[in-house]
Amino acid sequence: MPPDIPSVDQEPAICHMPALTVTSTEKRIVLLIAILAGFLTPFDASAVNIALPTIGSAFHMDAISLSWVATAYLLASAVFLVPFGKIADIWGRKKIFLWGICVFGAASFIMTLVATEHQMITVRIIQGIGAAMIYGTAIAILTAVFPPGERGKALGIYITSVYLGLSLGPFLGGVLTDQFGWQSIFYINVPIAIAAAILIVWKLRGEWAECRGEKFDLAGSLIYSVALVSLMYGFSVLPDISGEVLVVAGILLIGFFVWFEQRLAHPVLNMQLFFKSRVFAFSNIAALINYSATYAVAFLLSLDLQYTKGFSAEYAGFILIAAPFFQMIVSPFAGRLSDKYDSLILSSLGMGLTAFGLFLFVFLDQTTPLWYIIVVLIILGIGFGLFSSPNINAIMSAVDKKYYGVASGINSTMRLLGQMLSMGVAMMLFSIIIGQVEITPANYPQFTQSLHWAFILFTVMCVAGIFASLARGKREGQKIVEG
Repeated sequence: MPPDIPSVDQEPAICHMPALTVTSTEKRIVLLIAILAGFLTPFDASAVNIALPTIGSAFHMDAISLSWVATAYLLASAVFLVPFGKIADIWGRKKIFLWGICVFGAASFIMTLVATEHQMITVRIIQGIGAAMIYGTAIAILTAVFPPGERGKALGIYITSVYLGLSLGPFLGGVLTDQFGWQSIFYINVPIAIAAAILIVWKLRGEWAECRGEKFDLAGSLIYSVALVSLMYGFSVLPDISGEVLVVAGILLIGFFVWFEQRLAHPVLNMQLFFKSRVFAFSNIAALINYSATYAVAFLLSLDLQYTKGFSAEYAGFILIAAPFFQMIVSPFAGRLSDKYDSLILSSLGMGLTAFGLFLFVFLDQTTPLWYIIVVLIILGIGFGLFSSPNINAIMSAVDKKYYGVASGINSTMRLLGQMLSMGVAMMLFSIIIGQVEITPANYPQFTQSLHWAFILFTVMCVAGIFASLARGKREGQKIVEG
């Protein structure tokens, strides 16, 4: 690193912690707002997944376009999360959090009015931008408000709200889609967004802006955005030569972004945090791998249950509840345990269970009994519940207060990048094996083959994630602190 660039343990003069004492009542209000926001975005994502076959029929979408309905949201979230995380540190997390809720709610309402698949994908991008503003601030605000002895419990409750959204999304999404049409799943978001926005304006006192006045890294943000868009669009047009070029270009740009950010005094993504703490670095890598290996599971099973198994959206949604329901049950207990015991064992055990569940899905075909699918989903739910809360607690506990915004943004970035890459794998396999055609009984064998290869790849990735989780070591004595 050049000598004139401060390291992460040198605090720039313009950065400061706001003098704000938070009462017990205000802590509960902050947690309630976080719960509403935590529920909102995963509910939308999981509900949309279950409605995709119906949406595909309504707009006559091919397999790749159908994938983009889910992927456009994730890609926009991943592209804008890092910039908005830094903007929140400069101009205020509460401000960005509020705008995110408003943008997400407004886009949800507009989704009910779209008339073409291109309009739908465009509005999903806007939804993703709103979600990025929420993702980049919610955990940072929670971590700033709750001290270390209470933080694991608060994060566990927050993650529980996320899993509640994931749990209710498939079931309510299926019921609403079958009974009232796919548009109805977006109406649900509007009153929740309004309630959260009112609470923020009415009850959330003060602001969190540790680096007010710091220069924003526009160049780094643009490099990062172009890299992700190139990578994901390249996945969708493989095996065409343009797809290969775009994927390679995206990977090279990500490498260039990492190099570029290390040379800036005020980068949009502080890469030095990865070099200062082994716990921070490998916990984030484990999160990236875990989400890369698991996110597309609900998407793929939703299509499988409705296409090859012939189930209704409502029934398929009821089946898919199994995984997030057990995540919701396990997560708060895992969060509380991580306040007392090191996260390494809990997270690694969770990753191991997840890998085992993904391996069992390798054998999924048109004759697989329903009980088998439900049992495997339960295993995945328990595994992810054991992994997530302790892993987040390890990440946020590895840094000092002034890095909460950056650490929260990095953690959310790992999640969204993982989810995006997971969908990228699904799109790539659809593109190579099925092609740009609508999924019909004539190509169900090719669809099942896509599932088979997806779960093989996801299992291998998750096994690698076990080693990443174990490699972090114990968290004691490795905290990144102020110089």
